[in-house]
Amino acid sequence: MKLIKTTLALAVALTSTSSIASNANTITLEDIPKIQKVVSSAVSPDGESVAFTRSVPRELYVDQNGKNFTELHLVDDEGVERPYITGKVNIRNISWSADGRYIYFLTKKKTDKFTSLYRIAVNGGEAQNVLSLAGTSISAYRLSPNGKQVAILAMPAKDASEKELKKLGFMAEVYELGLKNKQLHIVDLTPSEKALKPAAVNIDGYVSDVNWSSDATKLLVKTQPTALIDDQYMKSQWHIMDAKTHQVTTSFETEGKLGEAEFSQDGKYIAILGAEDKHDPAKGRLYLAKAETGEVEEWIPNFMGHIGDFEWSHRKNTLNFVGHVGAESFVGQIKVGANKYKKLIKEGKLIAGKLSVSDSDKTIALTANTAKHPNEVYMLRSKRPTRLSNSNEWLDSKRFARQEALTFKARDGVEIGGVLIYPLDYQEGKRYPLIMSVHGGPESHDKNGWLTSYSDPGQMGAARGYAVFYPNYRGSTGKGVDYSKLGQGDYAGKEFDDLVDMKEYLVNIGLVDTKKVGITGGSYGGYASAWGATKLTEHFAASVMFVGVTNQLSKFGTTDISNEMFLVHARSYPWQKWQWYLERSPIYWAGQSKTPLLIMHGKDDPRVHPAQSMELYRYMKVQGKDVRLVYYPGEGHGNRKVAAQYDYSIRLMRWMDNYLIHGNKDMPDYKIDHAANLQEVKAARK
Repeated sequence: MKLIKTTLALAVALTSTSSIASNANTITLEDIPKIQKVVSSAVSPDGESVAFTRSVPRELYVDQNGKNFTELHLVDDEGVERPYITGKVNIRNISWSADGRYIYFLTKKKTDKFTSLYRIAVNGGEAQNVLSLAGTSISAYRLSPNGKQVAILAMPAKDASEKELKKLGFMAEVYELGLKNKQLHIVDLTPSEKALKPAAVNIDGYVSDVNWSSDATKLLVKTQPTALIDDQYMKSQWHIMDAKTHQVTTSFETEGKLGEAEFSQDGKYIAILGAEDKHDPAKGRLYLAKAETGEVEEWIPNFMGHIGDFEWSHRKNTLNFVGHVGAESFVGQIKVGANKYKKLIKEGKLIAGKLSVSDSDKTIALTANTAKHPNEVYMLRSKRPTRLSNSNEWLDSKRFARQEALTFKARDGVEIGGVLIYPLDYQEGKRYPLIMSVHGGPESHDKNGWLTSYSDPGQMGAARGYAVFYPNYRGSTGKGVDYSKLGQGDYAGKEFDDLVDMKEYLVNIGLVDTKKVGITGGSYGGYASAWGATKLTEHFAASVMFVGVTNQLSKFGTTDISNEMFLVHARSYPWQKWQWYLERSPIYWAGQSKTPLLIMHGKDDPRVHPAQSMELYRYMKVQGKDVRLVYYPGEGHGNRKVAAQYDYSIRLMRWMDNYLIHGNKDMPDYKIDHAANLQEVKAARK
């Protein structure tokens, strides 16, 4: 840790005040690139241990460019942790063997051409290859409950001539045609050193998910017409398939976005996570389907929140689930035949993620975060959640600013709110600069848990003297379907007026200096940031836009989710009202902008084309506005690699500090001296 703090001192100094930079017991910008978190967890059949994967960032200025490493660990019910596969590895999709002797996972070792299925004995030893596919990677798998078979999802292997033709220059791409479908394979679970060429199950469409019945006689198979992400969002469907004959016996009629599905223990019912209708922006409704008839009905009607995850109990037809309500979450339990549930973990304790239930129903393992730590492993027994892992022990010595969820009324009476992090060492009566960090989607919401990352100032911003607010504007999830639809057909309308009302609320309670408010966000939050810098320019003194929308006319024609945009956001097509779409675009208002705008974007973004950033940059630049554009090569809809993330963090905070803390009128220097940091690291390692 000492090495990191020393080597990054120069970069941090570019954005820090001396008092904050020297305060070792607060969260600083240089802490963010070393934050580790639990990605997934799976409880052992006996409920005594939990296998989990942990995301470990690469070391800045040392490791080659790439995504975080992902390690495999085991923790028992006393919190004693054992590392299994660590270092520069990437482990994913973990599961236990039926007898509890092995942990299965996917990875690609240096000796592998493609991602393969491995297992490691719980009592120790080297990981062994269970099976590989010839010419292609395994993208997902499900072990049969009896341990005899495995269902595998994989893309078809490339034809040998494809590589040869590419070398000869034949690389023409016919857009959105000729796409290959992911296939389902059912293979006997017998370890083999040879790559297999199993026959794919003959099923129409692209197979995106699969799940076994408890007796291993049936499979739930999720399909979509093509590999297009728009089809995944809006045209997915679940089916029941006979495991022996491979015949589809039942298909479930659902509409709109579709999530996971799982058989009950007796095989009579299927729990399905889906949407209320094709206009529902999120898959947050819980459905109960009958396996025999295919009948589907909503299990918890009028639930004023959104369901996040679920897992059946093993001995009774009881479902455990995560419910998100407002900015909080709970873990609930509901029985077949009832639509009332009980809460195993009430709101305000933690923000729950994925669940995993032991065979005896003794233990529920889950990933969860709080305001003071990112995702960790928790174990639930007798309604008492116990934290088992600690991925960032150094956080225990840090001071945290006060954090709370707020709700209040917008100008038209609609309830809005969000999560507020007060400045560290907040003094009542003193006004502070504010960073408003707007979530994307908009079918999402910020929760009252861990809110600090490379693009979210969170506790790091609070330690620097900012109030940081995460607004859940109308159209956010967490308050039921009707609320999540409030922004539809009204791009940048009342939903972004809510942001102004939120700012005014924080000003009126005496917390915020109205002239020192910055706005930032990614994707739809980037759209809000661009809108804040143009149409709402009088309300914001600085803006940082990330992978954001700037032209609603060209956005529709350049995104990979145009059908989803029409059904759950716009509810119209651009050619039906050209002028309206133009006036709901930040480029239209660029001429009146008085807000300095920093634009950042992944150069390979398929969701919001990088040209969206170029358009607003050019519109503002030629009019003499304070604007800067930064592209990140190799990054998509959000930065995934630690170097790009760190560079982003520096630029974000330097931009905000320049205008909100230092009160400068000129843009800050565009250069970051990464070369000096690199040399300092090299010298320190000698």
